[in-house]
Amino acid sequence: MMERLKRQDAEAGVSETPLTDAQRAAIAEARSIYEAKAAERRIMHQSMQAAMMEPAEREARDQELRRDLERFESERDSRIRKIRGGEIG
Repeated sequence: MMERLKRQDAEAGVSETPLTDAQRAAIAEARSIYEAKAAERRIMHQSMQAAMMEPAEREARDQELRRDLERFESERDSRIRKIRGGEIG
């Protein structure tokens, strides 16, 4: 399976370049920052939910949490792509 994908990449002109140690460290840092932001946001969400009784308000806060987590994930993935592409060192 992997060999077939590598062959398809080679045929398409896609080359695989190994990551430098600096890139690996930057990617690890980006992931760590995302995890910290997500954990902080979840804690804030839980504390807000504990004080809410209205179902509609709880649902609105749940949707807010999902949007925030998706945004954090998108920002993380974008940063990792830039690191892999050499735009950020």
